[in-house]
Amino acid sequence: MTAVITGMGLFTPVGRGVEATFDALCAGRSGLTRPPSGHPAAGCLEVAGLLPEIDPRDVASGPEARVLDRIVVLALLAAADALTDAGIEVGRDVDPGRIGVIVGGVGGMSTLEAQVLARAARGRAAVSPYLLTGILPNMPSARIAIAHGLRGYSSSVGTACASGAQAVADAVRLIRAGEADVVLCGASEAPLFPTFADTFGNARALARGWDEPTAASRPFDTRRNGFVLAEGAALLVLERAEHAAARGATGYAEVAGYGATTDAYHPTAPRPDGTGAAECMRRALASGGVPAARVGYVNAHGTGTKLGDIAETTALTAVFGAGGVPVSSTKALTGHLLGASGVLEAAATALALGRGLLPPTHNLDDPDPACPADHIRKEPRATETEYALTNSFGFGGQNVSLLLGRAGRPRG
Repeated sequence: MTAVITGMGLFTPVGRGVEATFDALCAGRSGLTRPPSGHPAAGCLEVAGLLPEIDPRDVASGPEARVLDRIVVLALLAAADALTDAGIEVGRDVDPGRIGVIVGGVGGMSTLEAQVLARAARGRAAVSPYLLTGILPNMPSARIAIAHGLRGYSSSVGTACASGAQAVADAVRLIRAGEADVVLCGASEAPLFPTFADTFGNARALARGWDEPTAASRPFDTRRNGFVLAEGAALLVLERAEHAAARGATGYAEVAGYGATTDAYHPTAPRPDGTGAAECMRRALASGGVPAARVGYVNAHGTGTKLGDIAETTALTAVFGAGGVPVSSTKALTGHLLGASGVLEAAATALALGRGLLPPTHNLDDPDPACPADHIRKEPRATETEYALTNSFGFGGQNVSLLLGRAGRPRG
């Protein structure tokens, strides 16, 4: 069975919604800035990918609005946008028992931090009885199911920065297995608080020392010195192609295949030879029955770390040959949304196929000789390609690649 993307809910540092987000990625409008005074991450992060102010009362009322972690609020907003974009009304367009929800992310860690500090300062009576429903990683999925009456398969995914892409792959499996007609899938992350900021900062993983915040994220560039932490949510509506056609829905793109591997190498570093990532891409191609020569674009994981960018480029060369496929990383503008990055980039890749326009890697002024590739730089590149890959790699050696096909392309 074929899975098609029929809806998108994007809440990102570069904009909310399909048009604002993709237009920013092509035009070079950055979402990176310095956290303002009073922001929880001010003084901890030099630069971050920030969202506008969000009122929890937009998704909940009364006491409920006060106990929702930001990660849940973002997920609920993105889910509502995705269902609206798909034109789906549960119960009218899909059986509530045949729609699933899979949302990745680390869970409500900012709630945990706040509660630990409250207990340390004021004792056990300060601990909220809502702590668990604030921090459990399945709460975004559960809250979405509650809000929209989704009674099918529900789960959370915790594969670090590959979580959102893994959620999409899991959704494809559900649809292919005939267990769901529709799956709402993706990830939500809200990591811009002191403890998260400090752990990445102390690990020297973050970009630093840039006078201009928008210049800090520079995948594949010789001057890159780390990634930029960002928040946001991206959810996709994946739908069985026949189900979508029956209700007259037009898909953005087909999720033609997926691959998932584990490096089994190191808790944080990728395999330098890129073998795990290369095998992941090959599995995605095999899953879709598509040869590497038919892929005309790769949206890279490309975080802007020294080791990661080189390992990914090595993997790309192993699969496609030296400079064998156009490559770009949209993290130069969005920053790194951790688990939500992969699904945001899948959305960008689907839009690139549909519009015949590949977004460039901004800030790629001087490509690193150790990262040889057909880099898309400065300006978008027109394309007629039918297929594209998007990569997501996470701590623990988690690798996920998604193969997307242009909607309405000829079969075979």
